[in-house]
Amino acid sequence: MQGSVNLPRTSGLLQPGSSDLRGVHCFQSHCFRQQPKNPRYFKHAAAIVRCQGKQVKAAAVEEKVDTRMSEVVKWGQEKRLQTQVVEVADDTISIRSLDWDRDRFDIEFGLQEGTTYNSFLIFGEKTCLVDASHEKFRDLYMKTLTDELEKRGRKLDYVVVSHTEPDHSGLIPDIIDAFPDVKIAGSKVALMYLKGLTNRDFTQNPVKGGDKIDLGKGHELEFVMAPNLHWPDTMFSFDSSTGVLYTCDAFGLHYCDSEPFDTDLNAIAPHFRFYYDCLMKPNARSVLSALKRTKAMDYSTIAVGHGPLLRYNLSELVGRYQSWSEAVGKATASVAVLYSSDYGYSDRLSQTLARGITKAGAATEMVDVLSIDPQELVEIVGRSTGIALMAPPTDSATAQKTLDTLLSAVNKKQKVLILESYGGRDEPVDTLTNNFVGVGVEPALDAVRIKEVPNENTYQGIEEAGTRLAQSLTKKESIAKMKASMPAEVAKSLARVAGGLYVITAANKSARGAMLASWVAQASFEPLGLTVAVAKDRAIESLMQVGDTFVMNCLEEGNYSANMKHFLKRFPPGADRLDGIDWSPAKNGSPVLESGIVAYMECKVVSRMETADHWLTYAEVTDGAVVNSDKKTAVHRRKVANYY
Repeated sequence: MQGSVNLPRTSGLLQPGSSDLRGVHCFQSHCFRQQPKNPRYFKHAAAIVRCQGKQVKAAAVEEKVDTRMSEVVKWGQEKRLQTQVVEVADDTISIRSLDWDRDRFDIEFGLQEGTTYNSFLIFGEKTCLVDASHEKFRDLYMKTLTDELEKRGRKLDYVVVSHTEPDHSGLIPDIIDAFPDVKIAGSKVALMYLKGLTNRDFTQNPVKGGDKIDLGKGHELEFVMAPNLHWPDTMFSFDSSTGVLYTCDAFGLHYCDSEPFDTDLNAIAPHFRFYYDCLMKPNARSVLSALKRTKAMDYSTIAVGHGPLLRYNLSELVGRYQSWSEAVGKATASVAVLYSSDYGYSDRLSQTLARGITKAGAATEMVDVLSIDPQELVEIVGRSTGIALMAPPTDSATAQKTLDTLLSAVNKKQKVLILESYGGRDEPVDTLTNNFVGVGVEPALDAVRIKEVPNENTYQGIEEAGTRLAQSLTKKESIAKMKASMPAEVAKSLARVAGGLYVITAANKSARGAMLASWVAQASFEPLGLTVAVAKDRAIESLMQVGDTFVMNCLEEGNYSANMKHFLKRFPPGADRLDGIDWSPAKNGSPVLESGIVAYMECKVVSRMETADHWLTYAEVTDGAVVNSDKKTAVHRRKVANYY
């Protein structure tokens, strides 16, 4: 097959043992050159492409990618699992674990297109595995790994652990059992975590930034420390002989397809952005540090831990990480988010909290209280306008020392938020609150208490708490920007653009959201579509990602005041916006109001366009009904356009 690849997901799942040979045009790469006079050739293209100079924009070549698929097995009776083997570069293959139907990732955020867990085998004189897979793939993955080694008469000499999150390291215990002489290379923090994860003795090979492991045949792995992308133990690995940069979570996306590379930018772009916003945006400072450390590396492929490997759109996608992170760095407010790694739900909750903070335009710095250097903590607190503290384990001497350092470094102008970690041994939030009050720092919000295993509603509340904290830090600046955004006469004239009044509702399992909206317009005839402008710091924004569904309730002219008053209230973080409102579920599960509306429409988000302070959400109207044909939709008119 020749031509650009754009396979629909319905045809993406291949048959067991099949060989998928694809031809791809428009070979694009991103190469940083230290020695421009030493051009590198891409041997995996039918035509040889010379990479010389800073970047290769595009070259018309034809690359053939041979993939081998395993059988499809069921997990939990309905979820489809499959492995795929892909040649990535000379002496280098990827074993991709395809989780076709995964719809949630650690509860925090939904997935529309499943995900993958990618690992890599490098066959130098020594054999090295970079990362492993999720334990749900145990039988499939271990068989695939063993088959690939046996057909080459190999055993494992090294395993590189980029970081120890279970979706990448869940099968490390099985690998140690199968290859007891293997050396495990990782950062010092990663090996410490791995010891607790595996409950096994293994040969440790701790590495730090700049260290190298020579695998022979020209394959030499150089390590780059990349903490907080998105765990504190993360590192990258670079094989200069093939130009492959192994980054695990960084630059990844949750998108499952049998196409192993980034051949369809339009298809993956919204998932790439959503992944960045959820996992990398809270660590924007760390993203920029990692980009700086890898700038001189001559890489032509980024071997990510999730989703398609990046090869054809490197300049574009790496550039997006750069620009998005630089934009976060310009924020005038910054919150230090302190959590305890590998304790309770502290890791996951802190990431959700940080996402809520960044939604409201504040930057974040993630701080592990169990490993942070005291002097570094003092510096971070000194440049922060807010502090968010996930309750650490009360029996940790290290955590107690960190808290002492924190209390000595905070100042009275900073705003503080305290949250439980649901770890079973949390330092009491009342004690933590009193400690801050004792040094003159008043909490910005009531402490967040978690009384049950976190679910979708819990994470929604945590995100909203982060947004509320950030809003308290940016409120004055936001008001000033609104007033100065346009001349008075322009603001008055733009206000003459009238809109209707609507209540947008959305639901996802136990999480529900609603907002009053007036920036709504029909946008297409075929298919029937509309646009809704959603402020970035709106709670409902997280429920209106590409692929999500919602209902638009049209408020009734002359009978909208009760609904308008209710949905304009300032709700506490995590509060149910529909509490006290009569409603029934639409076919898509989102609430339809039972009073004060003239019609409703069921919608599915197709795409989103970003503006400075809103997401312009385009949605297809899939169903709807008029409930009061004698009435009209309420109209909203403003005096100035600086406000809603």
